[in-house]
Amino acid sequence: MTMREKIFAANWKMHKTVAETEAFFQEFVNYPGVGCGHGVVVFPPFTALAAVRGLAGAVPISWGAQNMYSKDSGAFTGEISPLMLKELGCAYVLIGHSERREVFRETDDEVREKVKAAHKHAIRPMVCVGETLEERKGGRASDKVVRQVSAALQGVPAEQVARMVFAYEPIWAIGTGLNASSSDAQEMCGLVRKQLAQLYSAEVAGCIPVLYGGSVKPENIAEYMLQSDIDGALIGGASLQPASFLSIIKNALGSRFSAS
Repeated sequence: MTMREKIFAANWKMHKTVAETEAFFQEFVNYPGVGCGHGVVVFPPFTALAAVRGLAGAVPISWGAQNMYSKDSGAFTGEISPLMLKELGCAYVLIGHSERREVFRETDDEVREKVKAAHKHAIRPMVCVGETLEERKGGRASDKVVRQVSAALQGVPAEQVARMVFAYEPIWAIGTGLNASSSDAQEMCGLVRKQLAQLYSAEVAGCIPVLYGGSVKPENIAEYMLQSDIDGALIGGASLQPASFLSIIKNALGSRFSAS
């Protein structure tokens, strides 16, 4: 089995002021082993990115933005450009999160333009895909995810795709306390990888991390990590407290977690 990068990403959404972010890192740095032999990424609100840049040096983690606009600059009131994110040291950007798609009506075309803009500025895109409960009950989950993956990558060359991360997040499991079974999550993450292989090659698909997201907790992460196509997690509420976030990482990696 291909040894892919393991990534544990915290999406703080519209939570944490700058002061709360500073408090998180003051506690987080006390945990040895964070970021050793695996990837830890924090996605704070835009207003806290500068604080994370100043604080994250104490632990080997990366940080990124929850969204961005596809243009470098211009008359786009309220938007944030990739150039601004680069200045703040962002290594990652979330693209196409279901809340962007569902609440703010972000289209597949907009997602694709953001993917291309991220690559242009050497920011690693983490593209989110997933279905609603109605789509799952109607047997349309697979079609939805395949379409989202294909649309996000139209015109993106293989060498850029190989640097990407995908996160399967069933919309009905985000913030609801519900979560996909490990077998269902494996099926859908495997589907993402299968589509990547069809669009590019098995070699490219085999090196791309695919994460699961949706009510991930310390108590359920281990069963997801046993699945062959799940390479980590995109974590919401359970990442807001340092101890909980660290427990997820430790439980996911088991004996592979380094305390050195």
